[in-house]
Parts: sequence; structure tokens; C-alpha cells
Amino acid sequence: MPTKKVAKKTTKKKAVAKKATKKKVVKKKVVKKKVVKKKVVKKKRKPNPQFMKPVQISEALATIVGSKPIPRTEVTKKLWVYIKKNKLQDTVNKRNINADANLKVVFGGKTKVSMFEMTKLVSKHLS
Repeated sequence: MPTKKVAKKTTKKKAVAKKATKKKVVKKKVVKKKVVKKKVVKKKRKPNPQFMKPVQISEALATIVGSKPIPRTEVTKKLWVYIKKNKLQDTVNKRNINADANLKVVFGGKTKVSMFEMTKLVSKHLS
């Protein structure tokens, strides 16, 4: 006798539908913290008394800034006024100063001096 092939029934498992649970969204309350600002009292900077002390000026420098004893800071200010008035600052490199006849004596014969070197050379004319 011929054997009958019996097809097995395949049972598919039904996918159990999961319930979509809604999560409750809890809104967080934003509490602003009060920032206490500390008042910082800055002390006003006191100038160094040595800068404010009037200094004697040499004759060579006196032709540019005047002969009265004035503080070092004022000497530098008056020197810059003279340089800008006579347009002695280099046009290409603003850090350099082209000396005229009066400044050449102060700068020790140099025709071109940097602004940082200028203060060093001028200090030799102050006492």
C-alpha cells in the first residue's frame, strides 16, 4: 500500500500585540536660582611716585620738550607730540621714528629708531 504523505500543519504563533503604554510626561518646573552678586570694590591704582617725580632734562632734550623739570611720563608725551607734529613716524612701519636734526642729537646720532629703543635713549638725557 502506498503510504500517504500527510502534510503537517504548521501552526503559526500569533504575535501578541503589545499594548502601547503611554508614559506620563512630567514637566519639571524650572526654578531660577537667585544669583547673589558680590560687590567687588576695586582699589584705584596708585601711580608709582618715581614716575611722577620731576626730573632734570638735558640741553639736547630741552630743545624738544622744554627746559622745566617734568615727570618722565610727561617727557614721553611731549616727545610723541613733537614726533606727530613734525610727521617723523615712519609711514610703512609705524614702530619706527625717523629722526630730524633735533632728535638725532637725543638719539645719539641714529637716524631711525624704534619706539621701544627711543625710551631707552631718552632716559640717558634725564637725571
